[in-house]
Amino acid sequence: MNVAIILASGTGDRMGKKVPKQFLTVYDKPIIIYTLEGFQHNESIDKIICVCLNGWEPVLKAYCEQFNINKLVDIIPGGKIGQESIYNGLISAKQHVTDEDLVIVHDGVRPMVNNKVLNNVIEIANEEGNAVTSTKVTDQIQVATTENSSKGYYKRDGLRKVTTPQAYKFKFIMDAYEKALKTGIGFSSSAYANTMLLDQGETLNFAEGSDKNLKLTTVEDLDIFKSLLKTERAEWIKE
Repeated sequence: MNVAIILASGTGDRMGKKVPKQFLTVYDKPIIIYTLEGFQHNESIDKIICVCLNGWEPVLKAYCEQFNINKLVDIIPGGKIGQESIYNGLISAKQHVTDEDLVIVHDGVRPMVNNKVLNNVIEIANEEGNAVTSTKVTDQIQVATTENSSKGYYKRDGLRKVTTPQAYKFKFIMDAYEKALKTGIGFSSSAYANTMLLDQGETLNFAEGSDKNLKLTTVEDLDIFKSLLKTERAEWIKE
């Protein structure tokens, strides 16, 4: 059993819109539905749980019915921070999975996840117990000595950019969250499942990601998403 936990509980303040960004409509379809369709159409995904921004649950339910997201089994409210939202999703997933089943955590505003990325992260997590989607760093990364200056840089060969989807055996990730709740290690507003696990001393396995799988944070990201849909939509849906 592979259960996807889709996080759609953010307010999207940096987008500067009145409507939360996951519910913005692009070419007559909400962004969150583009994301959910990537999981709906993947044969390895059995069920979907969506962690939703409080008060928007009826809207999300209506959209899922309109666009036939029939793998959806639960819509639950998000927490005050992202880590609380992931934990809420795990609590909901508990009724659907065994200890060795996979949960796949994904940002609701990464709408261009495709079959190749999903299948790879699931395959590696089944073999190793966990997997995080990643890509190589191609830009120069400098260390900010002050707000406006730098005296150092990181060597790109030793860096990877980690995004979502991330896949974990259920007991492994649930035990880590229970530990984090007791100790506070990795349970902060800036943390995520992968950083929490690293803070707890765990080793994570890389899965192949895609630079197309961007997170829609700013208006510029939205422009890129629209362009990708126009130029490559048929191609990435078939992958």
